[in-house]
Amino acid sequence: MTPTPTAGLLLDAMGTLIGLRQSVGTTYAALAQAHGLKVEAAAIDRVFPSIYSQAPPLAFPGLSGDGLAAAELAWWGERINACLEQAGAGSAPPALQQELFAHFANPDLWHVFSEVPEQLQRWKDRGLKLAVVSNFDQRLHGLLAGLGLSPWIDAVVISSDAGAAKPDPLPLRLALKALGLEAHQVWHVGDSRADEQAAAAAGIRCVLVKRP
Repeated sequence: MTPTPTAGLLLDAMGTLIGLRQSVGTTYAALAQAHGLKVEAAAIDRVFPSIYSQAPPLAFPGLSGDGLAAAELAWWGERINACLEQAGAGSAPPALQQELFAHFANPDLWHVFSEVPEQLQRWKDRGLKLAVVSNFDQRLHGLLAGLGLSPWIDAVVISSDAGAAKPDPLPLRLALKALGLEAHQVWHVGDSRADEQAAAAAGIRCVLVKRP
């Protein structure tokens, strides 16, 4: 049987295409200090991974517009508050939650991994359709544009708007629909177990990027 030619790629964002220039804890600690809260960046970095991994999905079925934006802010506000409390700084006031949420929408806090632009251009030159599928929120649209990646991307699916987050296969299926492709025509490229599980559930081949 002749293998089906690859016609598209579904790409994870954070950890696959882009990453933070400095740790979450470094940014949280600096802005917390401006609000009168003293906390060590290392303490936040120790607790953030478990708080993030144990959180409910960043997904809000049926919401759009202002309702979706409010839900996204509230979701991240709860994570921010939990990080500061577990790191010993106390509760995060709403103004700090809002400031941190807005701060991470700034493309200057992020960087594109060095090999990504060349690889994206190579894939486009081959005629592949590319979609970004991320467990993130509406800020990703501005980040992709601000980091110069939007011209290569044909579709963007974010979990908050999709109403489900990987490892649920729904975001990947929505990306397939947006590209007009079938599962057997694409690969999913990600960096986590959730990426792998979502791809398997959607019947999509998967390759994981393992960065240091």
